[in-house]
Amino acid sequence: MLLELRAFQFMDESWGVIDIAGGVENLVTAGPALAASDAAVVCVSADPAAGVLAAPYLRMVEEAGIPAFLFINRMDQAAGRVADIVAALQTYCRHNIVLRQIPMRAGGEVIGAVDLISERAWKYQEGQPSALVAFPDSIHARERQARGEMLEALADYDDDLLEQLIEDRKPLTEAVYDVATRVLQHNDLIPALLGSALHRNGILRLMKSLRHEAPAVEVAAQRLAADEQPLAVGCIGDLVKHLGKTVVVRALSQPVGAGAQVGGGNLGAMTQLRGQSAVEKIGAGAPATGRAAGNGRNSSQACSGDLAPGDIAQVVKSDHLSLGYAYLENRAAQLPQWAQPRPSSYQRIVTPVHDRDDVRLTTALERIAEIDTGMQIEQDEISGHALLHLQGPLHLRRILTLLNESFGIDVGDEPVPPALRETITRPVTIHHRHRKQSGGAGQFADVVLSIAPATRGSGFHFTDEVKGGAVPRGYIPSVEAGAREALKTGANGHPVVDVQVTLMDGKHHSVDSSDYAFRTAGKSAVREALAEAGSVVLQPIMRVEIHVPSVFTGGLVPVVSGMQGQILGFAAHPEAAGWDVFETLLPVAVQDQLCSSLASATRGTAWFSSGFDHYEEARRTSSAAGGGR
Repeated sequence: MLLELRAFQFMDESWGVIDIAGGVENLVTAGPALAASDAAVVCVSADPAAGVLAAPYLRMVEEAGIPAFLFINRMDQAAGRVADIVAALQTYCRHNIVLRQIPMRAGGEVIGAVDLISERAWKYQEGQPSALVAFPDSIHARERQARGEMLEALADYDDDLLEQLIEDRKPLTEAVYDVATRVLQHNDLIPALLGSALHRNGILRLMKSLRHEAPAVEVAAQRLAADEQPLAVGCIGDLVKHLGKTVVVRALSQPVGAGAQVGGGNLGAMTQLRGQSAVEKIGAGAPATGRAAGNGRNSSQACSGDLAPGDIAQVVKSDHLSLGYAYLENRAAQLPQWAQPRPSSYQRIVTPVHDRDDVRLTTALERIAEIDTGMQIEQDEISGHALLHLQGPLHLRRILTLLNESFGIDVGDEPVPPALRETITRPVTIHHRHRKQSGGAGQFADVVLSIAPATRGSGFHFTDEVKGGAVPRGYIPSVEAGAREALKTGANGHPVVDVQVTLMDGKHHSVDSSDYAFRTAGKSAVREALAEAGSVVLQPIMRVEIHVPSVFTGGLVPVVSGMQGQILGFAAHPEAAGWDVFETLLPVAVQDQLCSSLASATRGTAWFSSGFDHYEEARRTSSAAGGGR
């Protein structure tokens, strides 16, 4: 599952965890989930080299301003120092990351953890809560150093604690917990805990920290809208057979129930998932393997009353609800920018394998778009088929699978052909006479046209230099219209751009001349000129902005060069720590290749946005020169 909500009981309290798989293409699901959550837990691998994989999610968590924990997972496989892991993660985080635990080792393996606030040691037990054990003598020095660093970090936000440290007085444990709670809820720093979810190690410590320190649901409501308190927010959308679209919503500022006016419509039937304290769990660096925190969606019941603030329910028969919005009583307010999808520059044309599914495919895609904010649909102007804007190849694969499994539609896909153009290479002057007799009124128009290359990117220009009324003024627009029509298809089959057409001379007949005759003459004259003026194919060049972790920036240079791109430069991102913004010009024909090459060169952490910049002559080696539209 890409995203799943797990509702469960912990210490006689209802909890909900929105579990999201790692990977930059899954960022689109994190926005609404973060908006509905009280806190985030970013699961990272216990490998410093994998720290960069958490970078996209650390960036999003910071943009959201949501309190967050780091859970350093798979500690049973850790070979290096935890300090190195934190240092690797700190590169991509403006907030100070503070270790709240240090590992206990035996024979080089991690067997437990020491809590730096309570100063108690816990030994991991397979599939069970950790056992409280005596403090190993070998760890005292490391514990004192790590605890001192943690206290100094917390003291930056509490004067009393700072005073105790200056006076070399040991602070009370409860007082330190209070400071840690306040600092987390104010989103001042990010605490890091240790464990191995696969073996259920460290999960209890994590849950207790969340229970005591995560803020109340009112804080989530204020984070979305300080002036208007939203009633609820949609965090998960799904298409369920026999039920249609369902939306998992979380009540925020006041009770809501079935039939209540929310988002400009009435809520349908609800199934309560018994989740109240909502935490988003993000897998980064490795798939999130911790299943100990919940038991899927088994913990649910028909909702017989109102949802209290913080409660979560699955709603059916509420087609007016969509993801990406917070719901007030009479309208839906778009979620903040951090919760919106990243630019979707991966484009594919999709067509049904069977013609009978053509109409069904359009309806199915519209339904999917209601629960997938990362997909936009438009109609391809050339083929008339659906054109999808997606987050990447994996996103496309999920859409095709959903179409097949939920709607029974087999679909093929293909890249969008580049919108090629052509232009001429030399000026030509053409004299063309259009004459036709058909028994009645005839047709007569005589024109002398000059066609010449214009400045690249200037488009089409038409002027006239006719003197003495050789071509009456009323017919000149018809000549221009004919010229424009002829330029729709050039010698290579593409629209012709960047030309200057000049009407130099001509003749007319007082009876047989007409708008139609001069339009036909202008069209024929330009077509003759195009055949003699020489032509070159032009390919569209896109201006591409790549957001990339700084460690990978240098590796993009050969990637871009290999795709005949022009590097414009790169600079540190003004707000995101450890990120660069890399700008380049690339032929649009390589945009598909850019997706795969970027994923390979950056371990799937970078993304890009693009927009048309200009046309330039297609190189013979370019795939763009072989076809297009």
